[in-house]
Parts: sequence; structure tokens; C-alpha cells
Amino acid sequence: MTATPSQTAAEADEALSTRLRDLALVDIEALLAGSPDGGLALTGAFADDVAEALGQARTRIGQLRATLGGADPLSVLDVGTRQRASDAGTAGVERVRVRMAAQAEAARALARLTDLAASLLPKLFEADRRRG
Repeated sequence: MTATPSQTAAEADEALSTRLRDLALVDIEALLAGSPDGGLALTGAFADDVAEALGQARTRIGQLRATLGGADPLSVLDVGTRQRASDAGTAGVERVRVRMAAQAEAARALARLTDLAASLLPKLFEADRRRG
């Protein structure tokens, strides 16, 4: 079975979310303890990894924001009852429903990634401060 583009995007979003969550679990103090160089190498590698993950999140967040843009799918409310009841209106309802479902999915992914990035950003600043 071939994956649909939305499944692929959902899987990629989940992998990125997992990466951001995992990085957020890292204790910077633990990186600094017990290393001959005071953990500076580990802290630097951690900061670089966090910066790269946040860069990926930034790119994906931008893509998700673009998905939310465009014409208002509920603009069909502005047309008359006869237009909505016509064959063309009935045919358009599925297109509007699919568009709204895609926007809802994008909004959930956007909220999740934004929340994870916001919780990880202070760790990047702390790691950069600690490494020099």
C-alpha cells in the first residue's frame, strides 16, 4: 500500500515532534558533569542538534501556516440558498469539507510543533550560554 502525502507529512511531523520532545528531556547540568572538559563538547553538540531541530520545526511551521492561508472555505455561507441547493453547490460541498479537514489537521500539527519548539528554545539559549 502506498502512503498518501498527508500520511507522509503526518509521519514526518510525528518524527519531528518526537525529536523535539526528546531534546527537551536533556538535562544540561548532566551534560556538564563528569567530563574532563566540563561538558563543553557535549553541550556544544547538544546546542547544534537543538538548533538544527528548531530549524526543521521553523520550516515545517511555515509550511503549515501556508496551508491555513487562502480563501475562506466557509465563504459558501455568503451565497444564496438556491446556489447551495443546486447541483454545483452539492458537488462543491465535498471540496469544502476536504479543505476544512486539511486546515484542521494543519492547525493541530502547527499547534503541536509550535508548543514543542517554544518549550525547547530556552534550552538552546542555555546551552549556548554554557558553551561559551
